[in-house]
Amino acid sequence: MDLIYMCFGVFCTIGLSILGWRILNWVWLRPRKLEEILRKQGFRGNPYKIFFGDIRELVKMLAEVKLKPIGLADDILPRVVPGDVHTVEKHGKNSFVWLGPRPLVYLMDPDLIKEVLNKSNQFQKVKGGSPLTKLLATGLVFYEGEKWAKHRKIINPAFHVDRLKSMLPAMYLSCSDIMNEWEKMVSADGQCEVDVYHYLENLTSDVISRTAFGSSYREGRKIFQLQREQSDHIIKVSQSIYIPGMRLLPTKRHKRMKEIAKEVRIIVRSIIDKRLREIKEGKTNQGDLLGILLDSNSREIEQHENNKSFGMTIDEVIEECKLFYFAGQETTSNTLVWAMILLGQHQDWQKRAREEVLQAFGENKPDLDGLNRLKVVNMILLEALRLYPPVAAVARSINEESKLGDTTLPKGVILQIPVLLLHHDVQLWGDDAKQFNPGRFSEGVGKVTKGKASYLPFGWGPRICIGQNFAMLEAKMAMAMILQRFSFVISPSYTHAPHTIITLQPQHGAHLILQSVQS
Repeated sequence: MDLIYMCFGVFCTIGLSILGWRILNWVWLRPRKLEEILRKQGFRGNPYKIFFGDIRELVKMLAEVKLKPIGLADDILPRVVPGDVHTVEKHGKNSFVWLGPRPLVYLMDPDLIKEVLNKSNQFQKVKGGSPLTKLLATGLVFYEGEKWAKHRKIINPAFHVDRLKSMLPAMYLSCSDIMNEWEKMVSADGQCEVDVYHYLENLTSDVISRTAFGSSYREGRKIFQLQREQSDHIIKVSQSIYIPGMRLLPTKRHKRMKEIAKEVRIIVRSIIDKRLREIKEGKTNQGDLLGILLDSNSREIEQHENNKSFGMTIDEVIEECKLFYFAGQETTSNTLVWAMILLGQHQDWQKRAREEVLQAFGENKPDLDGLNRLKVVNMILLEALRLYPPVAAVARSINEESKLGDTTLPKGVILQIPVLLLHHDVQLWGDDAKQFNPGRFSEGVGKVTKGKASYLPFGWGPRICIGQNFAMLEAKMAMAMILQRFSFVISPSYTHAPHTIITLQPQHGAHLILQSVQS
């Protein structure tokens, strides 16, 4: 018996020693080794502080700037990405910060950015982190390797140009609903103050409901409301250091996040089940994204002799639908709201855009050919996406020692591509980099960027956003219809406070004064 106890004690001691060594390596030895490697290659940053790194300071900076709005002419960078600005100003472009025990290296050279984004198999999305962040959506954006390639192949047909053309009527109907609401509000005296952000969220949510699920906004709005709440929870969770297991604790926030995910899943599943029943009954495809996705998935399985390992499971279809809803609604509404705020400031460009729209369509319904010829409107949207990109930064993980340019980056480093900093960099865009100048895109994106990876609102390389043509078409339709009916200026009550909750948004809404063009 004594021998058994002795052996048990030895095993416990060994186990605790191994655990202790792993913890020591995780929180101290490994970070110090990574810091030494980075500093030898010319990278600069704060000395590593055990466990927390720079997180406390970064979160504090973000909390402080969100308390204070800025002027319309002020630089938005210190408010939106204060940590990035502080780090680059203090340590230069070849710098890093500590996200707990992991160093995050800023990547601001367009040539190196192109290399990273083109080599998507080598430089992959950052894994790990909180499992709670996956409750919002997974799907194509988060997959790697063969699984990503399979899903991309199945989803591609949904975003073909011919398919997008068939979705124009749904986009027009959604825009018309909002335009009619605004006209009722304005009709009393010819003008009215409106927080357009709320309405643009509803507009793009309605577009996604109709084009993705074939349902109206009123049927699908519960998804939008729940995903919106989920976004708020996720940003709160992401502002604390990640400790494996800690975010699975049954706190009030964690419970609510799981409840939301369950509710969204039930709603999306019911929509899919209804569609599958219709397919079984022989009803024709409605031509929406879900129908196209299910058809494409079915063909993929049939081409491989009904081997379902080549298609998507129903669970995977659900995740893709959740991603459609979040990505399709969130990014386009933000693009539109910033474009309207910018045009509210710059009346000359608003006038030019309206003249172009009226020349193309008059008071008629916008069509695909006409929308594709809207050069001024397209330039304005491209410039809005440059100044206010939906995603402020993109991260990639170094999962094995990798050569990048003249440097060798060790396993465990995170690469951050600070999209917002790049889009405002005077070395890349000229002295007017922080100013609204759609004319810079008069000859297209490629001409102004000279082929460099310096303009990234939709990403770059093989993983460029699959829905970018859908988003731009929807934005052009909405902007054309707004300009047909209304002129607008910034309201005195507008508070300029761009901030990030997953995407770049106006913290206090977008109060504009709308006036009927006919009045």
